Amino acid sequence: MYNIIERYMNKISKTDVDNFARKNNIFLNEEELEFTYIFVKKNWQTVIANPTALNLERYRDKFSEENLVKIKKLFKEYSTRYKNYL
Repeated sequence: MYNIIERYMNKISKTDVDNFARKNNIFLNEEELEFTYIFVKKNWQTVIANPTALNLERYRDKFSEENLVKIKKLFKEYSTRYKNYL
């Protein structure tokens, strides 16, 4: 499973991140999108290895309050759904 994720993450684009966010009713402004894209590209391995260590509150200044709430909810949902596969 890790190899599949790695191949996907090597090819992920900013547009992919934006489309995923929009599909989940999260509308990122350009700064939020840029931060999210760079963060995901740099940190996906660490987050997958230990999702409970990710403290999204630390990035409160990077997102609007509305988006941060939605991102937290989405992260929790996906972590719960896929934790047994990682």
